[in-house]
Amino acid sequence: MSVLKCLTGSMVVLLGLAGGLHAEMTVSQSNDPAAAIGMDLTALLGQDRAGLGAVEEGRLAAIVTPPVAEKKTRRKAGAPIAWDEAWLAAQPAADGGAEFECLASAIYFEARGEGVAGQAAVAEVILNRVENPSFPRTICGVVNQSNGQGCQFSYTCDGRADRISDRAAWATAGKIARAMMDGAPRALTEGATYFHTPSVRPSWSRRFQLTARIGRHIFYRAPIVTAMN
Repeated sequence: MSVLKCLTGSMVVLLGLAGGLHAEMTVSQSNDPAAAIGMDLTALLGQDRAGLGAVEEGRLAAIVTPPVAEKKTRRKAGAPIAWDEAWLAAQPAADGGAEFECLASAIYFEARGEGVAGQAAVAEVILNRVENPSFPRTICGVVNQSNGQGCQFSYTCDGRADRISDRAAWATAGKIARAMMDGAPRALTEGATYFHTPSVRPSWSRRFQLTARIGRHIFYRAPIVTAMN
């Protein structure tokens, strides 16, 4: 059988399968490579047709239907905050429980004379400490921590009553505390866990890494301790 005839026969089989017609074909048992290809193709198509005939209609539709590409959604990263008066004015009045009260109080008593960014930087230090195993695990624990040398935040043990006399400053501290507790990016102090004013120079400041100067505060983080230290 010629190559042309074998190929023509294969096309007839294909047309028969597509139109649902039954066709029989005799293929020569020669050493013609084209004839061998025709035989293999005929057998393969016959097996495919038999296999597809055994598949339920609904399952067959699912097999032959191309998958719909899943629509990819990009999660928007936390946008940086300007920490300015415009941002502050856009924030709703804030409130919360005991942890909120502790953070807002620390911002108010430690930094209410600072700008919005300066107050947010103090809040960063407190929250950075909460996540540091060297400090208590709660905001209130960090704010009220004391040791043999005194309190971490002086207003908590200066012997004076902690009265909120400036309601506008308290509202500002509350808005900043709420934003920080709700996950605002901590991008101001580069992980600082300490700060002081320029009027003092504590001994630890010589060993710690200076990370930022914001308003009247200088911020530091403890040096990384390695096996080589």
